[in-house]
Amino acid sequence: MADRGCPLEAAPLPAEVLESLAELELELSEGDITQKGYEKKRAKLLARYIPLIQGVDPCLQTENRIPGPLLTAAPSKPQKSRATNSRDERFRSDVHTEAVQAALAKYKERKVPMPSKRRSVLVHSSVETCTPPDTSSASEDEGSLRRPGRLTSTLLQSHSSIEPWLDRVIQGSSTSSSASSTSSHPGGRPAAAPSATTALAGLTAHAHIDLHSAPPDVTTGLVEHAHCERPQVACVRGIPRGHGRNVLETADGVPVNSRVSSKIQQLLNTLKRPKRPPLKEFFVDDFEELLEVQQPDPNQPKPEGDQMAVLKGEPLSVGTSGPPSLLAALQLWATTQPKAPCLTALDTAGKATCTLTYGKLWSRSLKLAYTLLNKLTSKNEPLLKPGDRVALVFPNSDPVMFMVAFYGCLLAELVPVPIEVPLTRKDAGSQQVGFLLGSCGVTLALTTDACQKGLPKAPTGEVATFKGWPPLSWLVIDGKHLTKPPKDWYPLAQDTGSGTAYIEYKTSKEGSTVGVTVSHSSLLAQCQALTQACGYMEAETLTNVLDFKRDAGLWHGVLTSVMNRMHVISIPYALMKVNPLSWIQKVCSYKARAALVKSRDMHWSLLAQRGQRDVCLSSLRMLIVADGANPWSISSCDAFLNVFQSRGLRPEVICPCASSPEALTVAIRRPPDLGGPPPRKAVLSMNGLSYGVIRVDTEEKLSVLTVQDVGQVMPGASACVVKVDGAPYLCKTDEIGEICVNSVATGTAYYGLLGITKNVFETVPVTADGVPVSDRPFTRTGLLGFIGPDNLVFVVGKLDGLMVVGVRRHNADDIVATALAVEPMKFVYRGRIAVFSVTVLHDERIVLVAEQRPDASEEDSFQWMSRVLQAIDSIHQVGVYCLALVPANTLPKAPLGGIHISETKQRFLEGTLHPCNVLMCPHTCVTNLPKPRQKQPEVGPASMIVGNLVAGKRIAQASGRELAHLEDSDQARKFLFLADVLQWRAHTTPDHPLFLLLNAKGTVTSTATCIQLHKRAERVAAALMEKGRLDAGDHVALVYPPGVDLIAAFYGCLYCGCVPVTVRPPHPQNLGTTLPTVKMIVEVSKSACVLSTQAITRLLKSKEAAAAVDVRTWPTILDTDDIPKKKVASIFRPPSPDVLAYLDFSVSTTGILAGVKMSHAATSALCRSIKLQCELYPSRQIAICLDPYCGLGFALWCLCSVYSGHQSVLVPPLELESNVSLWLSAVSQYKARVTFCSYSVMEMCTKGLGAQTGALRMKGVNLSCVRTCMVVAEERPRISLTQSFSKLFKDLGLPARAVSTTFGCRVNVAICLQGTAGPDPTTVYVDMRALRHDRVRLVERGSPHSLPLMESGKILPGVKVIIAHTETKGPLGDSHLGEIWVSSPHNATGYYTVYGEETLHADHFSARLSFGDTQTIWARTGYLGFLRRTELTDASGERHDALYVVGSLDETLELRGMRYHPIDIETSVIRAHRSIAECAVFTWTNLLVVVVELDGLEQDALDLVALVTNVVLEEHYLVVGVVVIVDPGVIPINSRGEKQRMHLRDGFLADQLDPIYVAYNM
Repeated sequence: MADRGCPLEAAPLPAEVLESLAELELELSEGDITQKGYEKKRAKLLARYIPLIQGVDPCLQTENRIPGPLLTAAPSKPQKSRATNSRDERFRSDVHTEAVQAALAKYKERKVPMPSKRRSVLVHSSVETCTPPDTSSASEDEGSLRRPGRLTSTLLQSHSSIEPWLDRVIQGSSTSSSASSTSSHPGGRPAAAPSATTALAGLTAHAHIDLHSAPPDVTTGLVEHAHCERPQVACVRGIPRGHGRNVLETADGVPVNSRVSSKIQQLLNTLKRPKRPPLKEFFVDDFEELLEVQQPDPNQPKPEGDQMAVLKGEPLSVGTSGPPSLLAALQLWATTQPKAPCLTALDTAGKATCTLTYGKLWSRSLKLAYTLLNKLTSKNEPLLKPGDRVALVFPNSDPVMFMVAFYGCLLAELVPVPIEVPLTRKDAGSQQVGFLLGSCGVTLALTTDACQKGLPKAPTGEVATFKGWPPLSWLVIDGKHLTKPPKDWYPLAQDTGSGTAYIEYKTSKEGSTVGVTVSHSSLLAQCQALTQACGYMEAETLTNVLDFKRDAGLWHGVLTSVMNRMHVISIPYALMKVNPLSWIQKVCSYKARAALVKSRDMHWSLLAQRGQRDVCLSSLRMLIVADGANPWSISSCDAFLNVFQSRGLRPEVICPCASSPEALTVAIRRPPDLGGPPPRKAVLSMNGLSYGVIRVDTEEKLSVLTVQDVGQVMPGASACVVKVDGAPYLCKTDEIGEICVNSVATGTAYYGLLGITKNVFETVPVTADGVPVSDRPFTRTGLLGFIGPDNLVFVVGKLDGLMVVGVRRHNADDIVATALAVEPMKFVYRGRIAVFSVTVLHDERIVLVAEQRPDASEEDSFQWMSRVLQAIDSIHQVGVYCLALVPANTLPKAPLGGIHISETKQRFLEGTLHPCNVLMCPHTCVTNLPKPRQKQPEVGPASMIVGNLVAGKRIAQASGRELAHLEDSDQARKFLFLADVLQWRAHTTPDHPLFLLLNAKGTVTSTATCIQLHKRAERVAAALMEKGRLDAGDHVALVYPPGVDLIAAFYGCLYCGCVPVTVRPPHPQNLGTTLPTVKMIVEVSKSACVLSTQAITRLLKSKEAAAAVDVRTWPTILDTDDIPKKKVASIFRPPSPDVLAYLDFSVSTTGILAGVKMSHAATSALCRSIKLQCELYPSRQIAICLDPYCGLGFALWCLCSVYSGHQSVLVPPLELESNVSLWLSAVSQYKARVTFCSYSVMEMCTKGLGAQTGALRMKGVNLSCVRTCMVVAEERPRISLTQSFSKLFKDLGLPARAVSTTFGCRVNVAICLQGTAGPDPTTVYVDMRALRHDRVRLVERGSPHSLPLMESGKILPGVKVIIAHTETKGPLGDSHLGEIWVSSPHNATGYYTVYGEETLHADHFSARLSFGDTQTIWARTGYLGFLRRTELTDASGERHDALYVVGSLDETLELRGMRYHPIDIETSVIRAHRSIAECAVFTWTNLLVVVVELDGLEQDALDLVALVTNVVLEEHYLVVGVVVIVDPGVIPINSRGEKQRMHLRDGFLADQLDPIYVAYNM
């Protein structure tokens, strides 16, 4: 096949038809015409020629195109438009686009759940207003990515002398006009396709997709054929039809028939797909969490070639006639040819504004040098000494002044440091530039009048100081500001030695800016080498589109041009934006012999050349493509040649070159007349490249990278390729490495950075045996590539764009190209895509950020994102970790309008990128998670127990003080029943005040003395018996606001033998959700009557209530506001202390409503225990700011004062909403020694009074009276909150040690309580990773993964605690994590009912250990914790045992075989970003769902998705399944301030949260 060269018999199309076709293709790709319009116009154009195209040569048919050996050399003579009928619109052949489309066609449409987004978040406008208009596609170096890789080749005989692997790889010239590698048929399907399905199979197998019709849109076109094989369910906005009928249920049986759960189902289906192969080995991360570490794949390609030899360029022939230095050359031309033009500057209209002659350049530079050396002083000393650095700040539109400044500095022996003009005080990367200027010791900046006027100014009118910049003086160098030197004055410039000539800035991958120093000798050598390589002649004309301040623009357009007395036409960037053809027109009008462009300039001119018939490029002998090292520039070169060949452009004129800031020009292609070999092209397998080896793609031709050579090494230079990592060993011939150059013409150092200078500028490559290849050091170029046949250099990417994922390397540019090929230009705004990697969990993860067009819809975005993922997965076999879309024009810009990659990465990591769409794929990308844990059997019944040791450790058990030893003279002990105590107090101390209730203003609204309470209770009892006709033992629901009425009603029930059930009243503004709970408790508790106030009674029967519940089924409702003053005949006395006293109902954090039974004996035991622990006597006052409806809050509010006789100051927490300082003011006013509050109260005070401590002090608030302030809780102590509270109110006299927490639960409402005596609570630090394995590992404070745990107060008198294994129920040793079991006289006697889960909880109150002490009956708390013996002594002189509560067992999440506590994940998430106000996590079908409250702008919501996913992966080794972003206050909390995660879960699944954004991580 290669021998025949596939001669095609059909007639060629005329040139003008080809051109019109090419224009049509472009219009379509740019989205200027519709597909339909395109097809219509195209058919019209081809109508006359169609018959000629039918006879396609069989050797090009799809079936026969098995890639054979692909080595071709370029033809000697260009054959004009020969193979036209194979592919008409050749320059859009875009093999890569086809490959991507073919890869996409292979995917069945995967249903990926689409994120849901609140409408308001969608109104993201393009930020045209605050950013300058965009100026380029992609970043500076990626300008050419718009039209990804195409492959055109003439198949000719192979080159025999090259290594065999190269035979398979290197392919013909990129610039010959030639047959396309893709055959296509006007019929729109392969010739021999008998049916639609085989057509599809053929298409996918051979990836030769026909592009005559539209590029195959996998979402519509191809899938339709396949319907007969696999029916597909349509997916509307991400809702699979199949889930319409399935009603999913939550854990608590809440039916969920919503779009959220169907999306989750969809996500699960997607995640069931097989992942990448799991990795084998593990490395130990400090501890038993084993992270998988990637092993090399045994089948991965390995380099097989010989070791390469160092490649030497031709010798540098320095003619004797040449000037000895650059300044000498300038002086020579200025004296012999002063009128010769040196530089012509154009304005934005394309008119020449100024032509600088050599004479003018010399005189102006001299004038500047004289001014710099003699006219600038500070304190009578010259401001500058030779060798000082000076900043050059000139806009891209003023090359003339820049040139004068540059040569003026060289003449004055100063070192110019050209930088970009700062546009705002916060330019992207500007701080790093400031750092460079500071480290170079720059104190003076040169600029022009116009530029200085445009710089941001300080209020004084001076130029503003930019962030991070050193203080600078600004010197305007326009003629009128300079002084003319005396006639005989001449500078002593030494410009030949190793001294620094200039410093060029370079921004590294991480965003830091360094200065590359170029010495005078390097500068001269560079000019000589370029002159020789490019064959520059005296008086030639060069057009330059590049930035003249750095890189090739500076080397060719400012330095080498002066060496050769050339005339440079400088085309400003602004003109290119207005008229992309301007450079071609200038080549034409100035008959330029050489032109200096980037591939994007060629691309733009293609788009603009329609209708331009009069341009002629025949004068060009060299078109230097400065970014030829970018592999994707080849398509622009080919396309450009295709269009402009008919206008005089010769194929051999296109000369790609490769350069780097460190090594300057590395290689450049020479035209044949300068002795260059024919150009070549290599078609490389992307998979091979990712392993760093060169292979032809034999499999499917999809994932190939086509690269063109960048010519030969520079004259006088040697080059070699060394391994990227580790020591600089030479690569093998078929291995990709970093190109290194040894030459006098490279940079010499990074200014002021000795360490990395040595590494980069003084590399000594060594052979495999470690022998240095040369005695002279090489410079690393930062370019990745290999040396091909004819000693041509090939570059496949840049070190800066390299991302190492697992063991494979990927280049950012390649991934950008693939993403653009998915739907070029239809979706991405101006092709602006940034790709970079971030390190998450010990590996690099790829992030792709694109600007979307302003008119893109949600569906468009999401569809584009899922197709990009598929394309990258298929072509590069790598997963994208995060894909983010931002509004058009919002990514940070580099100086020339490209994307500032490092700044984009910085914003991504800081959460300031503000995307409008995000898709994270941690499930598919993160393959190095620890192995799921296998449970190990722990201590079982067979373990040895010796005395009180288990498995060699002291058994973890502890108890409070013995009640028997604490005889006290208190009369109340004689009474077993609280009703008796109240009667006794009413009789003995009738006027002793028991309760004071405060309102929001702090005034006492009601009080109760012993006798008043007794009388009110009697009245209630009488009403219950007469009006309610209740019998002893009936249950009564008390629905009251917090206050004395509630207490009176409680004792009223006891007086007549009824069982009270306290119920929180419904919230009048929120009846819909609060009333059903009230109704439920009333029904579940089987209450025969409801007692309440008048207002609430009305509310329960109102119309609004009827909408929420069935109001006809309420039991009798008695309003106690106006009951008659009646006495009861006799007060009820229970027959035994074990009779039920009251029912305590509460909803647990897991959403379970449970009522526990409290007997009279337990009730009085509880009161006695608290009285002893807190030393409560009738003379004491305590302040209580708690809800009085359940648990310890109820006991403190209603029971304890009556038992102990102390006075309780009651502060309803609800009142704090209108007066935050109410509770603390009350504590201060009543000098309370003991006070109780909840976490929500503490949080309110911390947040609401943070700034007001001074004002409170002025009001006389003093907290020094407080001995102990206890937070009533049923959870792990919240250390950070209690600590910030203590710190904050220390100023008001709060003792540092006063704050502590309590611990209680359903089975026993008060297990621990700090009390007034005993040692302070201790804090330990445990390893969070060990906790996941149910182990306690104590660590030092501040060690990684450490978690502080505070003791939950002291164990109450009469309470015994033991730690038992959750599964075997055996006792555990000291410092082992297990379930806390409790035995005490005030344990509840059992559940009255557990709504929904009766059977599971039977053993909660009557558990026995499986071995050891098997007699004692314990109650299981359902909380994990551990006991630890401390060095402290308690009141009884014993060593103190501290109880640490870790968390509720019901709340824990079992993921990957490990046990996680939601609070730990939530703490990490809250730390991730300052806008996260609160967070809650739960699992649903094994997916971890994270709900975050956003305290910020809705536009910033999507920043949180990646940050949340990252932090949970990094700190907990868990993949987040769904991220839900909601408004503040959406996460429900109960009265104790605990998060109701299950309510939240049910709300989420029933779609009731109104989220701002829901992201489904893939």
